[in-house]
Amino acid sequence: MNKAELVDAIAAETKLTKADAGRALEAFVNATTKALKKGDRVALVGFGSFSVSKRAARNGRNPQTGKTIKIAAKKVAKFKAGTDLAKTVNK
Repeated sequence: MNKAELVDAIAAETKLTKADAGRALEAFVNATTKALKKGDRVALVGFGSFSVSKRAARNGRNPQTGKTIKIAAKKVAKFKAGTDLAKTVNK
């Protein structure tokens, strides 16, 4: 499902116009992005939680040349599915 299909599904489920559903989805994405950028966790009970994790610097290998390269430390966004979502997916 891509973004346009998700907007269509939200509009159909909530009886909102597609424009309103699109704005609601954008607002959710923007609010979640801002919270993660600050280092906060976004938890949606029953659905899952978004968080930021730090990945340490490490050595990697260039697959073309085989040379060792340094991979810098960085922050990564993570999603952990909630219990209800996990149960529904596994039915």
